[in-house]
Amino acid sequence: MTVPRVSLSIAIAFLASQANGLAVTNKAVPSLKNGMDYVKLGSSDLEVSKVCMGTMTFGEQNTIEEGVEQLNLAFDNFGINFLDTAEIYPVPTKAETQGSTDQAVNEFLKGRKREDVILATKVAGRAEHMTWLREDGSGSQLTRGQILESVDASLERLGTDYIDLLQIHWPDRYTGGLFGQPDFSPANVKDSNSFEEQLGALNEVIQAGKVRYIGVSNETPYGVCSMVEMAKQSPELYPRIVSIQNSYSLLVRKDFEAGLAEACYHHNVGLLPYSPLCGGILSGKYKNKDDIPKNARLLKFPGFMERYLDSLNEEAANAYGDLAKDVNMSPSELALSWCYHREHVASTIIGATSIDQLNEDISAYDIKLDEETIEKIAKIYKKYTDPTKAYGA
Repeated sequence: MTVPRVSLSIAIAFLASQANGLAVTNKAVPSLKNGMDYVKLGSSDLEVSKVCMGTMTFGEQNTIEEGVEQLNLAFDNFGINFLDTAEIYPVPTKAETQGSTDQAVNEFLKGRKREDVILATKVAGRAEHMTWLREDGSGSQLTRGQILESVDASLERLGTDYIDLLQIHWPDRYTGGLFGQPDFSPANVKDSNSFEEQLGALNEVIQAGKVRYIGVSNETPYGVCSMVEMAKQSPELYPRIVSIQNSYSLLVRKDFEAGLAEACYHHNVGLLPYSPLCGGILSGKYKNKDDIPKNARLLKFPGFMERYLDSLNEEAANAYGDLAKDVNMSPSELALSWCYHREHVASTIIGATSIDQLNEDISAYDIKLDEETIEKIAKIYKKYTDPTKAYGA
């Protein structure tokens, strides 16, 4: 297959110019022609691979053993040094399987030097129905007590003494727009635990040596700017967030690019996109939404995945798929290459349910889109700027 590429030196120079002024290092790895690139994550000292291993299927769609196999392949063959888990994983989260993903990570870590793995996990935000995470059976929320309890439980499950990056999985407060919900409305604002309480607790676990850095996920410009300013004004009380893990892809761009991109650039907060293939939509395998396999990930999240089905996504995904065919790529290669090398992105979180999928997904890092292809993507984006929110179209 012939795909548009540029030389390694040009690729490195381009990435270096786009990474908030931070240097990009490159290392030769067995399964990538151009090697794997590494950047500092936000304002931290964490040097992360530009591809991060997501793990949320381990223990649900994948066995523990398959999860370990995937992690070993990613680290040994592709030079990945960064993995992301969460206390609620696998998904869809439920009491019977909660923590299974961390078992796979634990097994993987047993065969590694701990310092060679950058380990990220997450503490759950507010979810009154999620009563199986805490010992007292209360719903999850971001109180000091729950954050401290969550960190200790994660450390025990993972079999490690410290977490490199602890992220707030979703806000404690109402934000609107979360996981496909309608956008913000003042009428829906409710009481929530303060940023002071959350950051104060996170400072405690950092001072205790249990966590190195903190980040956020599914956050808004208001949240990012508020937390950063608090850390700037009172660094002895509140730690600085170094990353944000939000949905970001060819189909889900506007929320980040319209406000968060500027905030994260100026505050040096690194973007860790999740769902770069939108649950598989951008792979082209769900082109006919009336013929989706019953075990598909797309159908495993009632209330969360409808935005990829009941909207203009089918037309938009097909347009990107047609473009991929025109430039002799698979739809997944086009979508992932675009996200991997996007100027906003620090490291892209990927996930797969098979080794073949994993090989294809990470191998797409070798591909750099040429200007003509990028211009064609821009034209499609103008027509389908925010297809996940075009409900009923």
